[in-house]
Amino acid sequence: QVQLVESGGGLVQTGGSLRLSCAASGRTFSSYTIGWFRQAPGKEREFVAGVHWSGGNTYYADSVKGRFTISRDNAKNAVYLQMNSLKPEDTAVYYCAAHRRLPGSGFYTSYIYYDYWGQGTQVTVSS
Repeated sequence: QVQLVESGGGLVQTGGSLRLSCAASGRTFSSYTIGWFRQAPGKEREFVAGVHWSGGNTYYADSVKGRFTISRDNAKNAVYLQMNSLKPEDTAVYYCAAHRRLPGSGFYTSYIYYDYWGQGTQVTVSS
């Protein structure tokens, strides 16, 4: 079965950087979209960034555009989220998620479309 495992979270000061990793296994992901979501206490899970495994197209939430970069490594079956210029409002549990992409479709930003989820990794940005 599909397994997604996140790593790389931690505590960082405002303005710092972190790189999250998502190790994917269980099938070939060429027809999948991988997304990063985050959830802060008392808030809904929100979309952060996504990548189409085939083709590498990316999409970002406005709140992280220009600061975060999503990428994938086909050889390692991994997706990364490079987070720069971190702010206290970026503090959350970050999740890696996947769904099978319909040909020609764009990016789904609602968590309800994603079928597979990792366990999450905590990111804390201190002010």
